[in-house]
Amino acid sequence: MFARFFASATVAHAHCDLYCGVYDPAQAKIEALSVVKTAKKYAESDDEVFRARCIMIKEQRAEETKHHLMVLWADFFAPPHFEEFPELHQLFWDAIHQAGEAKKTMDPAAGEKLVDYIDQIAEIFWKTEKAKGMGVYPPS
Repeated sequence: MFARFFASATVAHAHCDLYCGVYDPAQAKIEALSVVKTAKKYAESDDEVFRARCIMIKEQRAEETKHHLMVLWADFFAPPHFEEFPELHQLFWDAIHQAGEAKKTMDPAAGEKLVDYIDQIAEIFWKTEKAKGMGVYPPS
């Protein structure tokens, strides 16, 4: 009976099921930089097989960027952060949608704009007291 009940259930995946306390915008930035670099490599090549692989990899990295941004948005930032930084919700919304835009094109500029959004989020992240105990790669 339970098998039939859960047969159509969607499997959910999370960054961490334990609230591990390890958060850093660097995860999203690494993926976004991969989007940029892969789009550039695509433009530099005339090998159609290589270019097809670039498209696939770029789209995967853009999706990973979205994932890491959503984890920060939903799991790291809390209501007091959104009160202190009222632009934060819009910034995340813009960044996540920009990752989707980067999936649609092989123009490196779309990925570069995504990196810019992530840098703005990172700037806010490192201003929070909470980041001091959770961030992995603080700015120098």
